[in-house]
Amino acid sequence: MKSLLVLILFSALNYTANAQSEILHYCGTDELRVNSCSADPKMHQQLIQANEELNKFTNDYISSSSKRAGQVYIIPVVFHIIHNYGAENVSDAQILDAIAVLNRNYRKQNADTIDIVPAFKSIAADCEIELRLAQKDPDGNCTSGINRIASPLTYIGDHSVKSLIHWDPTKYLNVYVCFDAATIAGHAIFPADAEVKPEWDGIVIRHDYLGSIGTSTPFRSVVLSHELGHYLNLQHIWGGNNVPGYFYLPVAQANNCNFDDGVQDTPNTIGWQNCNLSGASCGNTIDNVQNFMDYAYCARMLTEGQKLRMHAALNSPIGKRNNLWQPANLTATGVDVAPQLCAAEFKANKTKICANNSVTFTDVSFSKTTGRTWSFPGGTPSTSSDSVVTVNYGNPGMYDVILTTQDGANSKVKSATNFITVTPELGQPVPYFESFESMNSLPDAQWQTTDFSPNPSFQINTSAAYTYSQSTAIVSVNDTTTKPIEELISPLIDASNATSPTLSFRYAFAYKDLATGDRLRIFFSKDCGLTWVQQKMISGNLLATAPATNTLFIPSDSTQWKTDVINIPNNYLTYNLQVKFAYEFKNGNALYIDDINLGEADPTSVTDETNTINSITVFPNPFTDELAIEFDQILHQKLSIKVLNQTGQIIKELEIKSIADSLVKLPLHELTKGIYYISIDYSGNKVWEKIVKL
Repeated sequence: MKSLLVLILFSALNYTANAQSEILHYCGTDELRVNSCSADPKMHQQLIQANEELNKFTNDYISSSSKRAGQVYIIPVVFHIIHNYGAENVSDAQILDAIAVLNRNYRKQNADTIDIVPAFKSIAADCEIELRLAQKDPDGNCTSGINRIASPLTYIGDHSVKSLIHWDPTKYLNVYVCFDAATIAGHAIFPADAEVKPEWDGIVIRHDYLGSIGTSTPFRSVVLSHELGHYLNLQHIWGGNNVPGYFYLPVAQANNCNFDDGVQDTPNTIGWQNCNLSGASCGNTIDNVQNFMDYAYCARMLTEGQKLRMHAALNSPIGKRNNLWQPANLTATGVDVAPQLCAAEFKANKTKICANNSVTFTDVSFSKTTGRTWSFPGGTPSTSSDSVVTVNYGNPGMYDVILTTQDGANSKVKSATNFITVTPELGQPVPYFESFESMNSLPDAQWQTTDFSPNPSFQINTSAAYTYSQSTAIVSVNDTTTKPIEELISPLIDASNATSPTLSFRYAFAYKDLATGDRLRIFFSKDCGLTWVQQKMISGNLLATAPATNTLFIPSDSTQWKTDVINIPNNYLTYNLQVKFAYEFKNGNALYIDDINLGEADPTSVTDETNTINSITVFPNPFTDELAIEFDQILHQKLSIKVLNQTGQIIKELEIKSIADSLVKLPLHELTKGIYYISIDYSGNKVWEKIVKL
């Protein structure tokens, strides 16, 4: 990631907190710009030219007598919530709060302006700039202005998140909310940088520095106002680089007095990292410590000069900010009219539960609602008019959810078929086995998949298998997405009566090259998938089972498979155990999984192709009507044989008190075609074998 960051052009603040107080950490934003220009002389020259043109336009605009004044600049904004189902998946309320905080700050409506020190109170500006959530997407469809995208890129938060989704930056301000923001709190693209790198245009911000509620705090809420200033061509108040020389000016350095931020009414300053309201530097009587573009966290204001500089950026063609507020674009993005009911929409805190559990539904219809009617077939209550409602489902099945919303004049309906899956409280008994032979596709009624990338998730694969003809696989040789996650989730399994069970499975994997960034993680859940706890991670050389290849990897024989066994902790010996396989792709080729087994014994311990287990041979396999079990010696002791289906149900049971032969024939003509398991218990030994009826 370091090499990528060297190429990043952004400005940023970085904050972390300890148990006692907020501790400020600052990134080397300007230094990164120096490095990026050093690494790419062509880009350096393009930025110099774009910035020179913008500076000339800014100076001419400020000195012009025809400045656009007294009219508010409306900027359509879309928030992209890049999350991995954690705290970073902030609520709509937190996003609305962040916009409200920013608009108050930029319209000088923040109540704390009363605390601006007298020396700067007269030049504190109503910047006449407002953000409004888009109500139409780039295709003209109605939108809430909030997109939610699941991706592990949330943990990185650099410019790569913009590859996931990026609305036309000449029409929308794209704001990305992430778990992290390239190890800092937020970063934005200057207009000149956007002219050179339009695909990077926008703002990235950490979720816990967005707005004043939810995961953030009022103290941190100034970050978005700071980043919008950079987006509209404001430098840090102590100056910073202005492209040609790419000066790197660390905050609070005496040498900063020799530089300027390009704004006439902000006195030169070294910059402040603490709220010293009497702070003075560079020969000033007092510094403008309360400015949003400083690093002191008592920000209250922007100046009239900063307002003019931002207005210049909004009128300049450099960076295309001049199109954002045009009437035609306000109409195209739907922000030129009062919010209207556009679509009925809802969210649920979960969609798969055990019987006699509850789901909480929230009405997130947009953009204006005055009332609603819910319908919950199979649930209690079955109807409701509340905006948030908790529904209990007592019986297994799949259930629809219907929401009808009104705004006083219009109504919209959202109908979700089979939206809620309710599984039995009691899972399938152990031993539980799955080799994917009887499946035509995934997901199915038992196994679920979760897809966090544009590429297919786990699928049934007929090109390779350890046993017989099918496995499940992710064939990702042509995948160029950075680190997507794909998940395979088991049905509920009843392990409550097991004493020392294990989970075992086989896998095959190869890298495209020598890189080792792929990971296979195994999780357990005991609350119907509401929470998951990682039990193991397989990565690097341990994940690879075959040499690297740039062609599609297909395991050629059993030597290119590995078996892994995980002991199941006692606290997961419940009636509703679930297993999840999560594959994080980076440089891999294809991953195959087969023979997933959960029970007292480990059927995957067989490593040869003769089907001989503990001196017992089962043949023919596959079979048609009769199965033979051959021992390597004559037995004269009790023998117990059970045939089970894939859910662990006993189909046939045979007990032999004594045999005087080494061969036992088991007629199974009554079985339908499919996959079964045979359990053979003799002399206190128990072995398992998978069998196939043709």
